[in-house]
Amino acid sequence: MTTIRRLPLGPIQTNCYIIRSGQQALIFDPSDEPTKIIQALEQSSVKPLAIFLTHAHFDHIGALQALVDRYQLPVYLHKAEVKWLQDPLLNGSGKYAELPDIQADVQVTEVKEGTIELGEFTFNVLETPGHSPGSVSYYFKKQGFVISGDVLFHGSIGRTDLVGGNLQTLMQSITRKLLDLPEETIVYSGHGPETTIGDEMDSNPFLNGFN
Repeated sequence: MTTIRRLPLGPIQTNCYIIRSGQQALIFDPSDEPTKIIQALEQSSVKPLAIFLTHAHFDHIGALQALVDRYQLPVYLHKAEVKWLQDPLLNGSGKYAELPDIQADVQVTEVKEGTIELGEFTFNVLETPGHSPGSVSYYFKKQGFVISGDVLFHGSIGRTDLVGGNLQTLMQSITRKLLDLPEETIVYSGHGPETTIGDEMDSNPFLNGFN
């Protein structure tokens, strides 16, 4: 049985997800507050296998270094944003004087579209750029959910005014990759509550005319 725990963390409450199957777990987007993520893992008595990033904006990688240092976990990220991990101007942390510069010095395994099998888990990587050039979504077909990062939200879509963002590319990613999934697919976004593909097709104002 697969279970999902959502942890809204950091200054803008970015969702970190812990996906558990048996006694194994995957961490998606370790956004901030590493002690809370570690506490959640240890309370569940699970072994984390890896960290998967939907993209490398600062609010999705704030706890990355601490978790890698503690658990020696592999990190998966699209090749377009590997350099962002150590560049505050690219990952966005350098834009805000009130935030520390985020520079994560970790080894990265590059992800691309296709199937990943790791431990108890099998899921698909969907390349969904537009919010950022290396944005990906992780689709768990058997379990009926997708982790969309900042591509698609409940009632909204990702912003495209940051480095490498492009609205046309984002809309193509949403319509060709996400809206092609079964309508009952649950969408776990980078911010806010979960939704479904069908609900967004029906009521998301940004998708009017695209489905």
